[in-house]
Order: sequence, then structure tokens, then C-alpha cells
Amino acid sequence: MSRILAVTTKELKTYFGTPMAAIFIGAFLLCSLFSFFWIETFYARNIADIRPLFRWMPLLMIFLSAALTMRQWSEEQKMGTLEVLLTLPVRIHQLVLGKFLAVLILTTIALFLTFGLPISVSLMGNLDWGPVIGGYVGALLMTCTYISIGLFISSRTDSQIISLMLTVMVAGFFYLLGTSPVADLLGNRGADLLRSFGTGSRFISIERGVFDLRDIVYYLSLTIFFLCLNIYFLDRQRWSFTQGTAAYRQKALIAVILIGLNLLAANMWLSKLTSARLDLTNDKEYSLSPATLDLIGNLNEPLMIRGYFSAKTHPLLSPLVPRIQDMITEYQIASKGSITASFVDPKFDEEVESEANRQFGIKPVPFQVAGRYESAVVNSYFDVLIKYGDQYVTLGFNDLIEAKPRPDGQLDVSLRNLEYDLTKSIKKVVYGFQSLASVFEKNPDKFRLINIISPENLPEPFKELPGLITHVVQDLQKESGGKLGFDIIDLDNQPADALSINEQFGIEPIQASFFSDDRFYLHLLLETDDLTERIYLTPDMGEAEIRQEVEGALKRSGSGFTKTIGIWTPPVDAAAQLGMISHSPEGKNYQIVKQLLHENYNLKEVDLHSARVSGDIDMLILVAPRDMSDVERLAIDQYLMRGGIVVALASNYLLDLSPRAETLQVEYLENTIAELLNHYGVTVGDSLVLDRQNEPFPIPVSCDIGGIVIQEIQRIDYPFFIDVRPENMAQGNPITENLPAITMNWTSPLFLNDAVLNEKDVSVLLKSSPESWLEETPVIEPDFDTFPQSGFREESNLAQHNLAIAVTGVFSSFFSDKPDPRLAKKEPADSGEIIESSIPPTISDQEEGQLLVPIIKKSPSNSRLVVIGSAEFISDTVISMSQGLGMDRFLNSLEFMQNVIDWSLADEDLLTIRSRGSHARLLRPMSRKEQRFWEWTNYGFALALLLFVSLFGAARRRREAPIELFVKE
Repeated sequence: MSRILAVTTKELKTYFGTPMAAIFIGAFLLCSLFSFFWIETFYARNIADIRPLFRWMPLLMIFLSAALTMRQWSEEQKMGTLEVLLTLPVRIHQLVLGKFLAVLILTTIALFLTFGLPISVSLMGNLDWGPVIGGYVGALLMTCTYISIGLFISSRTDSQIISLMLTVMVAGFFYLLGTSPVADLLGNRGADLLRSFGTGSRFISIERGVFDLRDIVYYLSLTIFFLCLNIYFLDRQRWSFTQGTAAYRQKALIAVILIGLNLLAANMWLSKLTSARLDLTNDKEYSLSPATLDLIGNLNEPLMIRGYFSAKTHPLLSPLVPRIQDMITEYQIASKGSITASFVDPKFDEEVESEANRQFGIKPVPFQVAGRYESAVVNSYFDVLIKYGDQYVTLGFNDLIEAKPRPDGQLDVSLRNLEYDLTKSIKKVVYGFQSLASVFEKNPDKFRLINIISPENLPEPFKELPGLITHVVQDLQKESGGKLGFDIIDLDNQPADALSINEQFGIEPIQASFFSDDRFYLHLLLETDDLTERIYLTPDMGEAEIRQEVEGALKRSGSGFTKTIGIWTPPVDAAAQLGMISHSPEGKNYQIVKQLLHENYNLKEVDLHSARVSGDIDMLILVAPRDMSDVERLAIDQYLMRGGIVVALASNYLLDLSPRAETLQVEYLENTIAELLNHYGVTVGDSLVLDRQNEPFPIPVSCDIGGIVIQEIQRIDYPFFIDVRPENMAQGNPITENLPAITMNWTSPLFLNDAVLNEKDVSVLLKSSPESWLEETPVIEPDFDTFPQSGFREESNLAQHNLAIAVTGVFSSFFSDKPDPRLAKKEPADSGEIIESSIPPTISDQEEGQLLVPIIKKSPSNSRLVVIGSAEFISDTVISMSQGLGMDRFLNSLEFMQNVIDWSLADEDLLTIRSRGSHARLLRPMSRKEQRFWEWTNYGFALALLLFVSLFGAARRRREAPIELFVKE
């Protein structure tokens, strides 16, 4: 080892004795930092990571390694010193390893000099250090390969220039093997083979923070092989090609060939090993989560996952296929036989293609593929089928990938959150396959139905209802195998118990009619371990309707079923439906979030005019509620009183996109649910929140040029787009725990009534920064004439404001002490318009039975209310504008909305999976001056360190004492 270090020391002294090393390393640093800040537009990306640096590393290290190795053996041959080295009492492998270590130390120094970059990025945002460590270690492994190639080629020529060029060509050949233009020439299987030999394609996995044993062995194999070739050809220069050395020469050649074959065999054997890897990312983004392992570890039936991938597909999609296959294979391994994974190309199997088309609706998608000599349209499959029993889900390329534009006009195509997409689909098919009997199987001795009646006092419309209830419950008891309890409490036979029953279950007798004081009991309750839920009953119900309500309550209380979300959006007016010029159809402005929710849950549009929400709705989402009647408000109120979950996106303003809007402005909403929310303890302010900590946004600005007023788009700080960072989010709450930032657009402030919320669990999810203020104006366009500095009026009284609030607990009904809105008489006015009358209805008006259903005055303790002061943050308009600008902040907004739903439904498994890497780690807000400071600091830091290392090495060489010559007398 001492001899190897002696050679290494000698080479390092040679490098630092001349400015050669400083020039090469300096050029490497400038290229690295320039590509990071300028070519990859770091600040425009606004993401706290350094992967753009490593994206260029496979190419930059080729040139650096070639420049540092070109003189190692070539100069020795040219100067005639190689023969001296080969005759010294030093083994050839010690010479080779000494020179190898010298170059490796220099390249390590070059990489170390870029380490100021991740340090500064960590100060600018929440940096994940896993990919940083992976990137640097991967760069060193890849550099070892390039150095061994350079040393081998340098030993084959005495020209440094030829050595440089050949090293770049050979190392570039290994890099190009894994690139899409080359790999895709051979289809999927051939492309996989070429990518397994590509130094750049192998680097991708380590770069993202995953140490895969296959990648490490690959780089080490190439390094060992080329070092062996270097030793072999140096040794050849000492041979005398005579018959006496034939055996030695033959053994040396066979040894090199056997080493190469063994290394190849080791890589081929390891290619099937997908589990030998270490995930260094903070959230273990590339490892199966405990939630996924728990789901696939408890499958009762075999589950099939089949990938449909065409051999010839779009070049940007082809590199993603191996990653999908690896992930699906991991699911198969983790399931221990419960999951069967397969991958097919339907183009080569007509039966498989026919089944995919007819049975599962999987169709090929046309892609425009450009070759060197022609462009063509290719019909390609890029789909995943997940099938469990008779339930199945298909994921196409739109469900699996996301595409982001790059500054050079190209697209970055990557997988979304593959584990989340696969697990949510598995969960959907598994839960969709479950029968009601499985609820009783998973929750033994948990459910009990209680029917509280006074049969002798029942009005005529209700006479048949107890018998229907009993018949339905008996059927359910048979299905449950006796695990569903059923009690009938007859208060006619035990009237003394009425008061205790009222107190125990929180119920009251029902008034028979408006004109009568007669009262009766007819209540159906579902009792679980810790909660009692009231099941909605009306006299017009048949057995099917009663069963639907009871099943909905059972499924909500049990586990193993896909939840159903009811969503209300502003209705589209008639003129908009006819395609006429009218007000913006807000109801059609939330299709993206609807599609997103539909992927995970059963989604239903709800109509509140019937004064009730269907019993199968597990959660009610109200998007920009407006123009609501008291009957619709009653439906919301009573749903919450029944233990429901209400999420209200209750801003008092919406973006006005109607033709009448001459400027950028918002419309104030009328007849909202603000009064209802105020009763529950949350007041929605009549103003908008503005914040100095905001997200810049391009908006039209009027400019006066030579007396001509023109409109142009400018990207300015826009205080109506509030940039909420973790310090202004609820700490420790699963909804916001892993979110790096959220943009809230045109948001109303929320105020808390402490007296009402005193005994409830209240969490303020989002707040503005302390530098925010309120404004009551529909005009949201900047006015630089009046306010030249920012375009907006700024208040001196700055303070934080609540933007989103979650409340859990017991709520009292808004209508508990108010007239029942269902009793309002509808009469035609003289103009023919229907108006409300204060005249009480007659007995005949009550024959429908709805008026006899009592108002629930108090909710159970599990009722949940989430109020968000903005509806525009998930609107199609805002999301589309953000996508068009290449910004991905909207992903955080959508994730926040999904987290709210998962938390409200107590479905936190998907919440934890989705939060693992699906959000963008954004930079903290910075001024242009601060951005320039960090950029030039990195340039100066790297060059200063390089100057220090160079001067230190030169000083050490100058202080070295010369060898003394002794002359024999």
C-alpha cells in the first residue's frame, strides 16, 4: 500500500506543480455552476434541489476525467520514462492504482468545491439531503469508470491529444448507450438492455437518492475491467514474444477474459434483484410505505397487475417503463404470492389486445415520433391494469406521468407518485369488491340498530314504516350472520322511559302536524362502540330507500369500503348552457379537482333542494356556495347534525370572467352560507386578504406609450396570491405536515368565535404572514398610476389572518330556534314569480311527510367542519394558468385539498403515501438582489477554494527539499 501511495503522492505533486489541474478544475466548476443557474434556470424553477447540477454531471465528468488522465501514461511514453517505471521494484498494478487514486483525488476535490451549492440551497429552502448524498456518491462511482477508461486509453498512445479525444469518445459511447435516441431504436426490451450499459441512465437512480446494488456493481465492474486491461497492456510492453513466454501470455489473456465474463455474469444475475437497495430520501419516497405493505399483505383474493407497454413508444415514455416494472415487481415480492405481475405487448398478441380493448377499455394512444429521416404517428400502449375479483382499474399515461416544460423548450417527463397511483387503485378495487358481510366480519359485535317508536300514536303516512324497517333489518341480520343487533323500544308500553330515552339518545318526539299538539316517536339509530348515528326516515320510503340509508350508515362506521363524496358547485345558468353570452359558468370551472377526487372516491353531484343529503354521502364539499335558499342551508345543517363531514370553500368572492368585466376583478357573492358558518363559530370576512409574502403572477397591465394605451403581460408581485409557508401552517397536523407551500388565491379572512368553539377541537390550518392586510374592493388589477411602488394600496396596520380552519366536535343546529324553512308556502306573485309566503301550510300540504321530519338540534361529537377562505385556489382557471407558465405550485394546492378529504374521512393511509415526495420543495421568497447574492457567492466560494487548494499544493511542492547527491571519493 505504501508504494501505491508513493505513486499517488508523486502524481499529485506533478499536478499542483503546474497550473494544469487548476485550469481543468476551474473550467469544470464554471461549467457546472453556469449550467445550474443559467441553463437550468434554478430560480425560475423555484425548487429547492440540486438535481439540475447532477443532470449535467455525466457529461461534465467525461471531459474532466479525460483531461486529467490524458497525460498519465502518454507523457511517460513520450518522455521515455515508462521503461524506467516498468523496471522499478514496483508491481504494475501498484503503478496503475497509484495513478488511479491521484486522478480520483483530483476529481473528488473538484466535486467537493461544488459543495457550497447544496449548502446555499439548504439555506434558501427545505433541501432533501438524500438525493444530494446520492448524487455525489454516484458521481464518484461514475468518475471511477471514466478514469479507468482514460488510463487504459492513455496507456495505448503517446499523444495526449489523441488520448483526450479517444477517452471522450469511448466514455461518451457508454453514456450514449442509455440515452433515449439510441436505446429506443431497439424497442422496450432492447432499450432496457442498452440502458443497463449506459453510464448516464445508471446514474439516474443514484442521483435521486437511491443506492441500488445493481448500479454500484455496474460502475465497479467497468472500473475493475478497464483497470485490468490497463495492467494487461502495460505488462505486454515487457514481454518477449517467444515460445518461452507463451504460457505466461496465454494465462494473462485468459485471466482478463475470465474477469470480464465473471463481472458480466454478476451483473446479469443481479439484474433480477430489485430489493437490494437503500432509499436515502427524507420520506423514503422510493420505498413501499407501511400503508402499502399493510394493504397488500392482507389481500383475501389474488390480485393481478398487468402492464401493457408497446415495444415502440414515445422516446420520453420509454425510459419510464423499467421503473414502472420494477415498482410493480416490488409489489409482487412484498405481497408474498398474493399479487401476480405480468408485462405484455398487445401488438404481438391479438388475443391479449382484443381482451384489453373490449373488456377493459384499454386503447392504444397515437404518439408523434420523429426519427432521423422521417416522422410518424405510432399507436402505442402505456397502461397498467389492476384487477381484483370482478373489480378493475386502468391507469393510462395521463394517470401515471407528468410533463413540465424546460427553459430550452423541451419537456421533462417523469412519473407522478407511482406508489400512490398504484396503491390508491389497489385500494379502490379491493374495497369495491367487498360485500356488506365483510363489514360485519371485520367489526364483530360492533353494530346495533335501535328503533324507538310509539306505534299507537303514529300518523297515517307512518303506519307502515315500522314494519318495513323490521323487514329490512331482519334481512341485514341474516347477511351479517347474527352480528347485527336490533332493539325495538316501544314507548307506548313504557311511557315513563321517554324522558330518559330523550336524554340518552338526544332525540325529541315528532310533532304530528302544524295545527296539532299530538306527538309521536319514530327514530332509527345506529349505535357503535362510541357513537350513535341517526338514520334519516321519511314516510314515503320503501324497503330499498330504508336499506340504502342503513347500509350507508354501516359502511361509514365500518372499514373496507370506498367512500362517497358529495360535491356542490355553483349551478350553470341557462344562458351559459345554451352557449349564449352570460356570466361565467362557475360550475364548469372545477373539473380538474372533480376528476382528481373521482380517481380515489365515489363522487356524486348533490342537489340540496330536497332539504336533505342522501345517507350514502360520507362527506359534503361545498365549492363557492352562493344563491342558496334556506331549504338548501337546512340540508347542509342537518347533514352536519347527523354526524356528517362538511368542507366549505366559502370565499365571499369569485373571479369575474364575464364579458361585462372590463378589468380584472372579482364578484361579491350573495346568499352564501356565511350566516350558517357564523352560527358554528367561523365568520367569513367581507374583504380579501393581501400579503407582502406572495406568489408573483402575470397579469395584464395598461401602459401608456407615446399617448397610446396598450395592454401587456407583466410578472409582478401579486398580494392577492398569498404564499403560505410551513411556519404559517398548523404544526403537527397531518393535513399540512409535509406541505412545503400553498398558494391561496383571492382569499377571504376567517374569524373565530371563541365562545361558540370553546369545547370543540379547533385547528387553524393556514394563516397569512404577519405582513398582510385586508381590502374591500372588487378590483384586483394593480394600479401603478395611483400606487407606483407595488400597484396596490398597503395598510400600515398589518396582521396575520386565518385562511383555513378545521373544527371537530358537537355543533348546535342553526335552525333549532328558527322556523322550519320547509314550512314556507310557495305562492305565485302577480308577475308569475314564485315567492315565499308566511301563511302556515294546511294539513294537506303535510301529506308528503317531509314537514313531519323533525329538525335534529345537536350533532354527535364526531361531526367535522372544514372552512377554507378561497374557492379559486382549485379552480380550473388558476390551475390552467399555472400549468401554462410551467409552475407546479398548483400541485401543492391540490394535495392540500386531498389531505383535507383524507383527514376528514379518517383515511390517512393515502395521505401519508401522497405526501412522500409528491409536493415540490420550494425556495423561500427572495428578492432579485438576494438571488444574485447567492449566485455570485457560489461562484466566489468555489473559485476561492480552488485558489486555496492550488496555492497550498504549490507551497507544499516548493517546501520539498531536493534530493541530495552523494559523490563517492
